Amino acid sequence: MYFLKPITDEVYLFQKILNKYKKTMKLILVSIFTCIAAILQAAGGLLPGIGYFLSPLATAPILLCSMFSIPFGVMSYSLTIMLLLILQPSELIIFPFTTGLLGLGIGASFSFFKKRISIIAAGAILLMLGIMGLLFIFHFPVLGPAVSVSFSFLTAGGIFLFVFLYSWLWVEVALIIIKRLKMMIM
Repeated sequence: MYFLKPITDEVYLFQKILNKYKKTMKLILVSIFTCIAAILQAAGGLLPGIGYFLSPLATAPILLCSMFSIPFGVMSYSLTIMLLLILQPSELIIFPFTTGLLGLGIGASFSFFKKRISIIAAGAILLMLGIMGLLFIFHFPVLGPAVSVSFSFLTAGGIFLFVFLYSWLWVEVALIIIKRLKMMIM
């Protein structure tokens, strides 16, 4: 079955290539990924309309940074939150619980798990916890006015289905990006 197949070794080979870089180069990469993530996340508030389509792409830089190294992923996640505090404070509640958390979770799970289903599930669980926390604990309508902030199993089931498919999409996108980056470097 497709979900039970192990991921390719390209991620691990790419991590070995990146580990050969000096610490300065790694920090420069973290800062570039941080700036890209902050700009993409802030686009939702700065460019109404098209910005909402760019905002979910903020997952990619955090995901890639976390795939390379978990400490650098956490650093990029934290620095993006700090940049959003300056650039677009209204996006500050969304990024840490959804976009950034998904990127951090999937990227870190590439280091811990080998099978696709495990990586997808790790990202889905973290994203679900983030969305449910925003909805049911903070009563922030992250999914818009159509979804009630009071708990229901129908809402939770719909959120779980969405986050699983969304996490799966990001895992596949990450694998494609890594293959292309590997071809560029080698």
